[in-house]
Amino acid sequence: MKESLLEVRNLGMHFPVRTGVFRRKTGKVYAVDNVSFTVGAGETLGLVGESGCGKTTVGRTIMRLYEPTGGDVYFKGRNMSSLAYKELRDLRKEMQMIFQDPFESLNSRHTVGYILEEPFIIHGTHASKERRDEVEKLLEKVGLSGNSVDRFSHEFSGGQRQRIGIARAIALRPSLIICDEPVSALDVSIQSQILNLLLDLQQDMNLTYIFIAHDLAVVKHVSDWIAVMYLGKIVEYTDAETIYESPLHPYTRALISAIPVPNPRVTRKKQILIGDVPSPINPPSGCRFHTRCPHAEGVCTLEEPGLEQVKSSCDGKTSLVACHFAGRI
Repeated sequence: MKESLLEVRNLGMHFPVRTGVFRRKTGKVYAVDNVSFTVGAGETLGLVGESGCGKTTVGRTIMRLYEPTGGDVYFKGRNMSSLAYKELRDLRKEMQMIFQDPFESLNSRHTVGYILEEPFIIHGTHASKERRDEVEKLLEKVGLSGNSVDRFSHEFSGGQRQRIGIARAIALRPSLIICDEPVSALDVSIQSQILNLLLDLQQDMNLTYIFIAHDLAVVKHVSDWIAVMYLGKIVEYTDAETIYESPLHPYTRALISAIPVPNPRVTRKKQILIGDVPSPINPPSGCRFHTRCPHAEGVCTLEEPGLEQVKSSCDGKTSLVACHFAGRI
């Protein structure tokens, strides 16, 4: 891994559950619980898992759109958790986010020109005469016409809107961009165009990505490292090549077995998970995956496994895995 740009240590985000007339706190939603990882400069970390596993919450908590309930986030060596509002605002020029739904993330009452000018206005980085030129350059950089500045976002297709969202994210030339399922709301024919655009921008601008998705086939195309999440925790973390060739956690294996094979003559044995994902309000004791794991034993219900380095019995490659029986099943 390259020199660390972002380091997340024991990050937690618990949302209170309130009930009754007086809205008393009666519990917590353990959306993110003790998550740690590192992202190197210029690299892409893919964050994957089922819907509701806490992927998006991790991204928003890193950006401090949510105030974390525990842990620390270090960006370029600075602890973001301890920064005052003004310091955080200055640092956010280097950290941006691309949201999932391009129909909701852009204000339909504003022109594209104003949407892309807004980062410059907020941070005071360009004179008013320079902004329009910068906006036109941004549009051309993401594959749109510079003459689109006076049009409104509802006049564009979904793929074009996401390009506008990407242009807004790169406007201040950040170091880190958190991509929150940036292609899941788009047609399959458009997804590859957006992915290729992100890869081209990464190469041109030396960008670092956290790529959040539930589609492992998409994540494989863009990621250097992959972290698999289940019910608020990371259960496997390694480089992209290793996780697809030698998955060690039963949950990772089930996810990879569900990837469609684009060849009708090739069949893949699917590993069907039984049962439903437990409630994050009352997660299971021990290993959180034991209620759906075909290999669970008594120790899995009693002791929570930590992330430990495990060597695959197939090819000798290593991964960080949270499983009592990793490498033996």
